Amino acid sequence: MVDSLVLLAELIGTVAFAISGAMVALEKKMDIFGVIMLGVCTSVGGGYIRDLTLGITPPAMFSNPIYTIVAAATSIIVFLQVIRNFFNKEKVFYDKILLLMDSLGLGIFVVVGVRTAYTAIPNASTFLLIYIGVLTGVGGGVLRDVLAGNTPYIFKKHFYACAALAGTVLCVALWDVAGSGIAMIAGASTVMILRLCAAHFRWSLPR
Repeated sequence: MVDSLVLLAELIGTVAFAISGAMVALEKKMDIFGVIMLGVCTSVGGGYIRDLTLGITPPAMFSNPIYTIVAAATSIIVFLQVIRNFFNKEKVFYDKILLLMDSLGLGIFVVVGVRTAYTAIPNASTFLLIYIGVLTGVGGGVLRDVLAGNTPYIFKKHFYACAALAGTVLCVALWDVAGSGIAMIAGASTVMILRLCAAHFRWSLPR
């Protein structure tokens, strides 16, 4: 039951990050191949780096291609002319959807990263757990921004990496105390709330 819920959460995160990656690709006027590649890299990039770091071979994107398939299919849907026309007309809605999808994907992948680290290395240190959680959450977005020729989001926008860090720390802190399920829900929710509040209230770190 738990594994099924985690798989569902991962697929939701995959769709969310694929949408954000594909939308950035459209903004950069990429063709359909570019849109698919950016959507897929955003979705599975963090997990790929996580698995390599933990010594999990082959990485999940190859051992279970459902993530890559879902990301590619989602990107193709976003590329459809009717969807592109809608986003072009509704710029404000476009920005809100991009923020929401990015926040949702970040929250889910942060806690999935923590769970994967616990599974791969049962006696993992707190530092490793936090590192893997943050890496899983922000890795795909960094790849997306680098491939799109943008400054990575984590360095300039809306309390991004700090939100991932806060959610990861809470998830790890609650894991043994409240159980994995509550820890993951609390961690993911914290990331999303912080991201959305930061965007709304224009929180940012000193420059």
